[in-house]
Amino acid sequence: MRKRRVFSGAAWEARVGYCRAVAIGPHVYVGGTAPVAVGGGTHAKGDAYAQAVRCFEIIEAALRELGGSLADVVRTRMYVTDIERWPEIGRAHQEKVGAHAPAATMVEVRRLIAPDMLVEIEVDAYVEEMA
Repeated sequence: MRKRRVFSGAAWEARVGYCRAVAIGPHVYVGGTAPVAVGGGTHAKGDAYAQAVRCFEIIEAALRELGGSLADVVRTRMYVTDIERWPEIGRAHQEKVGAHAPAATMVEVRRLIAPDMLVEIEVDAYVEEMA
């Protein structure tokens, strides 16, 4: 099966040696996506909802580049620095992928790569058009 990779252009990709997403046949794996602002830095510091929305925007761009969309998401994993903020992050999740209800996990972690990041999201998708 052919592998295709998508890079977002984030400085961390080259430095750490990863890409935003990999498609193997119809299976798409989008790595941990942080709320990086356009131009760098953290998007919407202190706003967990807006940060989660930004993560999904970046994820959606990678999926589109591979011929998919958020409707193709079958699994999400949300890493949050404060589980008490779950309603804000959950609201963004519902708005972005809830219509197609993927399997989901949300776990609290000690911290993310930047101290002002509150959430990081990764997804798996199945894009039938690539099957």
